[in-house]
Amino acid sequence: PVYTLGMHHSDDILRLLLGAHALTRVAALDTRTEAPSAQWRTLVLLRDHGPLRIGDLATLSRVTQPGMTRLVAQMADAGLLERTVDPDDSRATLVSATDAGMTALEEWLGVLSSALAPRFADLDEDEWRTIRRAADIVNARTRVAEVAR
Repeated sequence: PVYTLGMHHSDDILRLLLGAHALTRVAALDTRTEAPSAQWRTLVLLRDHGPLRIGDLATLSRVTQPGMTRLVAQMADAGLLERTVDPDDSRATLVSATDAGMTALEEWLGVLSSALAPRFADLDEDEWRTIRRAADIVNARTRVAEVAR
């Protein structure tokens, strides 16, 4: 079935998406991180899904498999990831985050939170409840989309 949204609903979802992209750009500027955002996205995916094949990581990250292979190699060289043979298919490689990778992710999330906090410090409780509810809805809808792949 084809699902359609009313024009204002589509506009609201697009505004939320564009706002999230803008927030991502602001976060990159505010944190002045040298690491590519793809590194953090990869660690979050591995944290949330457990070990994954490189092709699945590429699909979830919306990058090419060769691009993900290069990123995984760089991250493995840095000690953030480890590669193992998939026990279900010896031709495939499973990628998982190392303890150092998870520590780096948690540290980066802390830096990110601290960098963005001043931009939102003046929100009242009602606004925080609205943000929390929107985040819950978006998270639930995107998790369903990831699992459906």
